[in-house]
Amino acid sequence: MTEPITRTVDVEVRYVETDQMGVVHHANYIIWFELARTHLCQELDLHYADIEERGYLLMVTGIEAKYRKGARYGEIVQVTARIARLWSRGVRYAYEVRRDDTLLATGASEHVWIDHATGKPIRLPPDLQEGMARVAGVTGRKDTIKGRKKNQ
Repeated sequence: MTEPITRTVDVEVRYVETDQMGVVHHANYIIWFELARTHLCQELDLHYADIEERGYLLMVTGIEAKYRKGARYGEIVQVTARIARLWSRGVRYAYEVRRDDTLLATGASEHVWIDHATGKPIRLPPDLQEGMARVAGVTGRKDTIKGRKKNQ
């Protein structure tokens, strides 16, 4: 294993993203997670739309967020994404939201690969295995991407 590749995007908090208390509404963090995740996909030299054009979808099956401190209108926050786990039919991304050195939120999302034509789950597409493994920090033997145990 090597270190997973990360992508960080700067987000300027817009007024529309804040609530009556003047802090970013919790749902916006999920949108920011997606923004960082799509930038990470570009590390594969593929825009997410290109993945879909190949006939694959990456369906969200779970989302987590833990809020520590609020962000406010006009602040610039940094949202970082990385692959936390890669298995034969899915992927788990991990996220951090920071304002400079202050950790504001952490999160994760889990996804399964879907064949667009059939709508059924599939294994990690062969044409994406090498790139996904590289981004995840998985190197070496091809069998390092294994099936997921039922209790995970």
